[in-house]
Amino acid sequence: MLGLALPDLIVLLLYFGVIVVIGIRASFNIKEEEDFFLGGRKFGKLVSTFASFGQATSADGPAGVATTTFNNGASGIWSSLLMLFATPLFWITSPWLRRLRIITMGDFYLERYGSKKMAAVYALVASIGMMGLLSVGYIAVTKTVMAATPKPDIALTVEEKKEKAFAEELYQLESRDFAALTQDEKSKLENLRKTKPRSIYSYINENVLIWSICILVLLYTALGGLEAAFYTDMLQGVFIILLSFILIPFALFNINQNFGGEGVLNAFTHLHEQLPENLFEIFGSPTVIDFTWYFIIVAAVVSIVTVVTQPNQLVTAGAAKDEYAARFGFVTGTFIKRLVTVMWGVLGLTAILLYQGTLTDSDLVWGHATRELLGPLNIGLVGLMLASMMAALMSTADTLMITVSGLIVKNLYQPFVKPKSEKHYLWAGRIAGGIYLIGAALITTQFDGILQILKFIWEFFVIFAAAFWLGLKWRKANASAAWTSILGTLASFYLIPVLLPIFAPSLRTNDYLLKQTDPSPIERVYTAKSMDVEARNLEIINWQQAKDQGKKTGEKPEIITLGQKIEKHFALPQKSIFWSKGIKTNQTGQAYGDGYLYLELILLDRIGFDLSRNDYTLNETIRLLIRLTFPFVVLILVALFTGQDHSERLKVFYNKMRIRVNPKGREADELDLQRGLSDTAATNDVLLFKNSSWEFYRWEYRDWFGFLVSWGIVIVIIAILYLVVNVGS
Repeated sequence: MLGLALPDLIVLLLYFGVIVVIGIRASFNIKEEEDFFLGGRKFGKLVSTFASFGQATSADGPAGVATTTFNNGASGIWSSLLMLFATPLFWITSPWLRRLRIITMGDFYLERYGSKKMAAVYALVASIGMMGLLSVGYIAVTKTVMAATPKPDIALTVEEKKEKAFAEELYQLESRDFAALTQDEKSKLENLRKTKPRSIYSYINENVLIWSICILVLLYTALGGLEAAFYTDMLQGVFIILLSFILIPFALFNINQNFGGEGVLNAFTHLHEQLPENLFEIFGSPTVIDFTWYFIIVAAVVSIVTVVTQPNQLVTAGAAKDEYAARFGFVTGTFIKRLVTVMWGVLGLTAILLYQGTLTDSDLVWGHATRELLGPLNIGLVGLMLASMMAALMSTADTLMITVSGLIVKNLYQPFVKPKSEKHYLWAGRIAGGIYLIGAALITTQFDGILQILKFIWEFFVIFAAAFWLGLKWRKANASAAWTSILGTLASFYLIPVLLPIFAPSLRTNDYLLKQTDPSPIERVYTAKSMDVEARNLEIINWQQAKDQGKKTGEKPEIITLGQKIEKHFALPQKSIFWSKGIKTNQTGQAYGDGYLYLELILLDRIGFDLSRNDYTLNETIRLLIRLTFPFVVLILVALFTGQDHSERLKVFYNKMRIRVNPKGREADELDLQRGLSDTAATNDVLLFKNSSWEFYRWEYRDWFGFLVSWGIVIVIIAILYLVVNVGS
């Protein structure tokens, strides 16, 4: 049924039943808004750990890392591991978020800048950003389910068979040495890269699947609020960890079956003997246009600055019962994700050896591996894997739904309507959460792949980065400067770039705006492995066939042997410089720009920097740097020429931030805050620079200890990555 065996369907139904029951039971504890949106701020270290792990780990994690690793080799792991370097910072920022003592991140802009409208703008824009974040998970689940439930060739339509043939032709061309291709083949390769033909068709309709998940998440989360979300996150966290490891033993066993021998080490030895050397380069792989060392550094800095401004970070930390539970849970949960990320990359590497030549759409790797490795056992493991993927999606969706519903109710609805009852606001939150889930499903259709949405999310919250960080740490930051920074960044990088092509459609076909990078083929010297020899033999066969058919051919490729030093040529695809979704071709063969415009790159190119000479990743790095620095420069300049905000409001705000949350409960904490207001000299003692406008706090032993230990764990995880990638070499 639907391409799944009966045991798989039973496992899925059991899983869905359990989480709905959890939602119903949690609904009995909902009495007021704080219960619904923050679970009563009662969660300890264990629940906070799984909540952090759950909201940080959606279905895009395993599927996305497997995709980028399948495409790029070991360096593709950085698609998810970029945030590793931000994790130690969470040890410091999580207590700040808990110390804010607010329900939504929108409340920060109200309390710090005294502006309901700024809080409302944050709520609106952040809700759209969170829709984008959830849409990544939607794509990952649909891709996985499609690959796990494929139609056989006999069930394909004529058009589907034709498209599948094009996908297979694209794979063959990409697997050959670029220097050995004829000019016609090079043109064919470029055209096929633009059309992106599909290779797998499923029994299951993608839209039906997405809406089914929407309804299920809405059902249990709308009933039980954040408590239901966090308790299901604990269950779903176990599923996520399970899915991160379950495929690897089967993949290694299959490798040994195909190439001989037994044992884990032997399987990894086969990987290094068979796969080209460039696939094991963690940095600097010639096939990687997305993850060069300089892009990784800049993207990591951007993520450090923007991640704390995301509204879901406040909910996860703010729901903890005290600061230590907030920081311990947040950091531990996030590090668990970093560790399992390495396992997702291992599966991607094994999939290259097992399925290269079978798959042409890398987004289908996880689902294809699930069907091929677990399906033959027919004991429900495919259903368990699909349940795990859905758990990964839903553990993110439920927390994000509560996050966004809190923003909409607290910062968009309550401030602008007459006061209502607690019951009314609870139902308003449930309705808002439903709207959020539906919006995320709709946004899913606006992007082509997982990595494209990930990049969008990494940079989207730069809109509020300066207003948050400088508002938290610089007393001279004022409302006028914050508004200028927020609206200027929003207009320059999102509103104007999106609206321009709508009101001037001719821009999409403008010759100048269709400008692309023009990368030269990369040449590298490697030791020939089995896959290199097979690829060269195929090139020789293709060359001979072309010659026999009277086609133009270059020099005959030389025969190579195992262990021989060879020179390989890598052709990076041309990439659009100015369009977010690249350049595509319509049915008439006309090229057009898709997505929205990068105005900052157009300006740079116009003033004399020929960006076509740069590689794609360098342009992306420059673009990220501009987007990161722009809002900070604007806010600082405007603040220096305008006056400081109302001193009494700032006094209350910064007094609150200097006083640690009392673990004895809300009443004891309120007394501490009142004492702090009456004795501001005592709270000033925590400041590092007492006579400046900066709010930097002195670190205590626990701060230093946890921060340094966190960096030690970062080093350990990188060491594990190197060990896993190089074992058996």
